[in-house]
Amino acid sequence: MRTAPASFEARYREKRDPWGFADDPYERAKYARTIAALGGRRFGRALELGCANGELTALLAPACDALVALDAAPTAVAQAAETLAGRDSVVVRRGVIPEDLPPGPWDLVVASEILYYLGPELLEATVARTVAELAEGGWLIAVHWTGEAASHPLGADAVHARVLADPALRALTAERHPGYRLDLLERRPTSDRARTPAEERLP
Repeated sequence: MRTAPASFEARYREKRDPWGFADDPYERAKYARTIAALGGRRFGRALELGCANGELTALLAPACDALVALDAAPTAVAQAAETLAGRDSVVVRRGVIPEDLPPGPWDLVVASEILYYLGPELLEATVARTVAELAEGGWLIAVHWTGEAASHPLGADAVHARVLADPALRALTAERHPGYRLDLLERRPTSDRARTPAEERLP
């Protein structure tokens, strides 16, 4: 169960920036807080889930040696590629999660306004696979709107509860702002925890 990728494509074909990522004050403030939460750290390899038209991607890129941005809507991917043109460190790919998650290891994974479009089973698979591909000491930042929408199989609190419950992660930052919540987590060293079921299946 998930929100159909075709519905996102339809929105982007109808309007170039359907959620106002480029100029909506809420979106810009949320992006600024997301970048600030990373604390100026430099990342080697980073992955952004649901990059949309690339507005947040452009803000993340300067902090990353290599950044892969993934989205399911072809029109959004084309827009993101246009936005990121000239940034050789950024690769924009079309793909759905969790099926098309690229292999890590990742030093940073960004999940902004994306995981609540998945039902419980796909959320579980996405988080498990993402965490398994996160480098030790790598960061996962989750940022989601706390309102309700018919297109969201899950709410922000349910999504973040699953992420926070993962035994391979430890929480670094937990914030609530008007309209959204932000959680920053770090992959624990292997010596500091038991292996997760997903890791037990890895070769």
